[in-house]
Amino acid sequence: MKQVIVIGAGFSGMAAAAVLAQQGYEVQLIEQHSEPGGRCRTWKKDGFTFDMGPSWYWMPDVFERFYQRFGHTTSDFYELERLDPSYQVFFEDEAVEIPANYDELKQLFEQWEPGSGEKLDKFMADAEYKYEVGMRDLVYKPSFSLTEFVDARLLTSLFKMNLFSSLQNEVRSLFSDRRIQKLLEFPVLFLGAKPSQTPALYSLMNYADVKLGTWYPMGGMHNIAKAFEQIAKEQGVKFHYNQSVVDFTFSKDEIVGVQTNKQSFENVEFVVSGADYHFTEQLLPEEYQSYSEQYWENRKLSPSCLLYYIGLGKKLTGVEHHNLFFDAEFELHAQEIYDHPSWPTDPLFYACVPSVTDESVAPKGMENLFLLMPIAPDLAESDEVKEAYFQLMIRKLEKKTNQSILPHVVVKRSFGVQDFKTTYNAFKGNAYGLANTLLQTAILKPRMRSKKLNNLFYCGQLTVPGPGVPPSIISGQVIADYITKQNKAHV
Repeated sequence: MKQVIVIGAGFSGMAAAAVLAQQGYEVQLIEQHSEPGGRCRTWKKDGFTFDMGPSWYWMPDVFERFYQRFGHTTSDFYELERLDPSYQVFFEDEAVEIPANYDELKQLFEQWEPGSGEKLDKFMADAEYKYEVGMRDLVYKPSFSLTEFVDARLLTSLFKMNLFSSLQNEVRSLFSDRRIQKLLEFPVLFLGAKPSQTPALYSLMNYADVKLGTWYPMGGMHNIAKAFEQIAKEQGVKFHYNQSVVDFTFSKDEIVGVQTNKQSFENVEFVVSGADYHFTEQLLPEEYQSYSEQYWENRKLSPSCLLYYIGLGKKLTGVEHHNLFFDAEFELHAQEIYDHPSWPTDPLFYACVPSVTDESVAPKGMENLFLLMPIAPDLAESDEVKEAYFQLMIRKLEKKTNQSILPHVVVKRSFGVQDFKTTYNAFKGNAYGLANTLLQTAILKPRMRSKKLNNLFYCGQLTVPGPGVPPSIISGQVIADYITKQNKAHV
């Protein structure tokens, strides 16, 4: 029997593998690491359990929709808790808890800018419309051709979605208070572009934030990866951990064999790569590559990140599960990421303290702290630079929360641009794939199907629909459904 090879046990790869196996394919999943999840891996040290990658659980409907395809529901795998407050924001001279309750959020906005509560209703109604249309009609398409989007209902919807305006324009046409502007523009940081260059369509992220809420899977984000692995195995997917793809065998315009550093897979029907798109292309002879090196050099990438996993020998005060430091100018930091790549002068950053919600991730009486600073991809880094920014962020956290932190560090690990390259084969060390600018949306992204090889397909954050965990989950399903549909059409 011919077999399907899926490369990478990230969310897109596992989603694709599970759907294909459910359809009766014999699926072999090759993963270079020892555990599932891709960037959603864990690191354990001295009683601390750190989620190394994603830490925000948004769009719970996307997870639930996936689980239901296989007769499951979210609660089969983990307890999901809605965070309230959703997160805390440190502005220049105040710390503000962002309530999960919408009416309370409106009251907060009214305090900052009279009349803004009613404007928020309008903004959220538009964002909800975009979310519903986007999730129903846009993201579950492979985006091979404009004809996929040519239907009267969808065309009418697209006209209402402000594709050619920016999120920044939409937000600032309604609100003048800088705090409100920052709050409504921040979710697109997960999409890897400045608000001024992100289509207003993506205010759907605000709906996800404000109305659908910020959640946390008790036990840690890696429990999602375990859930996906379990589902895939239930469908018959065979996992091959600690193996890296090193070569392919070709016959005419098809891959017929896949070689790893440990074994060979023959009689291959098709290959789905959830690994870094550029990396997979580099494994191919030049004549089989869909995109030139110049093409990749011209792509606008999302940021990379400088991360720190920190165990503290004390409990903190004045922190929430998610903490955003918006006490510096976003415009300057954005320029230093996107326009003039350089180490940030006065960075914005994010601090996650999951032990506020989940006692299991740190020893009793201690705190699990995760720091993230967005930076330009492909920056040259050194231990001295990384240590300097660690000190900067810790000192700022100490000052904002009025407590001593640095002397209580008992576990510490950094993760930077070079780590993204070596650990995940990430192109230029990017953390979130391609920036979701208008010219890199839908059919303008790298295609999910190879242009040169008839049986090679792609999924994940460098292709459709884009960066983030929910889009990656969707990506794997989209390509698996496409393959299944095409094969049935040829039977």
